[in-house]
Amino acid sequence: MAEVEIGRGKRGMQGYPFDDIAIVPSRRTRDPEEVSVTWQIDAYRFEMPVMAAPMDSAMSPATAIAMGKLGGLGVLDLEGLWTRYADPAPLLAEIPTLDPRIANKRLQELYSAPIQPELVAQRLAEVRAGGVTVAGSLSPQRTQQLWKTVVDAGVDVFVIRGTTVSAEHVSGRAEPLNLKQFIYELDVPVVVGGCATYQAALHLMRTGAAGVLVGFGGGAAHTTRTVLGVAVPMASAVADVAAARRDYMDESGGRYVHVIADGGVGRSGDLTKAIACGADAVMMGSPLAKAVEAPGMGWHWGSEAHHPELPRGLRVEVGTVGTLQEVLLGPSSSADGSLNFIGALRRAMATTGYSDLKEFQRVEVAVAPYAPR
Repeated sequence: MAEVEIGRGKRGMQGYPFDDIAIVPSRRTRDPEEVSVTWQIDAYRFEMPVMAAPMDSAMSPATAIAMGKLGGLGVLDLEGLWTRYADPAPLLAEIPTLDPRIANKRLQELYSAPIQPELVAQRLAEVRAGGVTVAGSLSPQRTQQLWKTVVDAGVDVFVIRGTTVSAEHVSGRAEPLNLKQFIYELDVPVVVGGCATYQAALHLMRTGAAGVLVGFGGGAAHTTRTVLGVAVPMASAVADVAAARRDYMDESGGRYVHVIADGGVGRSGDLTKAIACGADAVMMGSPLAKAVEAPGMGWHWGSEAHHPELPRGLRVEVGTVGTLQEVLLGPSSSADGSLNFIGALRRAMATTGYSDLKEFQRVEVAVAPYAPR
């Protein structure tokens, strides 16, 4: 990223969000039916490069199963309502009715109930019974406490997800999670993040992670930029982390770490741009929360919204646009990019002449801040 002068005493890197870049057509085109959008991480192969964000508004055991059967990977929030309450349905029905003035306070109350390890195991078992790949997510703070329960329950892909995750967390109050040792001792692939810079990504890759999440989960329900002043220009961040992946391959003798864009993917065009910038897959929240099957019933919130001391998210109304299948695979009856994400990816790859995701990462892009969304 180019460095610019903010003032005489401060310089900063110039970065670009997905909105500010455009994919450039090439001299070759293909039929969309001849394009492959399959993605494989470790031993697990998926028909689409999409992970569902571990958010209660988008993922329940039932929607994680549905996501898996459609060809993606549903990730359960193992610190959510489903692992705190035996029957969270009444609470999920209450959340959309909350007065905006007390919504965050009520979310804090609901999520203050203790996590029950037996429910963690039960929810993962429900997903496994659905015959799909099982993935669950913990924050770095909870991983030490619950990882054995998660692994013993038979999770296939372990996600450690936070606003910002580093391989060198410093704490004077508690022993921090040693990611390198932790991942080395596990027999399941671990996806960890978020991160936003080349150096931070390189450090996470050196822990042995199978995949790295790029971003801070920022999206429709996030207010981290407003509350903390922290934000990530996603196009530039994905490109930087993709460069770290390339250099780590040289450093490690060929070990490939998957780059997963987590945040800023609100429309189908954002998915195509994320892959074009170097991502292997994306993690999506709000687009899936708009599905009629989503447990949020047209409302969306993340774990940051119920932080006990400093909420950095909101419960927002996103509405419903169609079934989960229509959101991911179409057909679409709208031209706003809210439906048929994978159809849009296929069409973009065909229009630019690329046959698979690895090839499409090499597509030419242009900076176009004037382009409409």
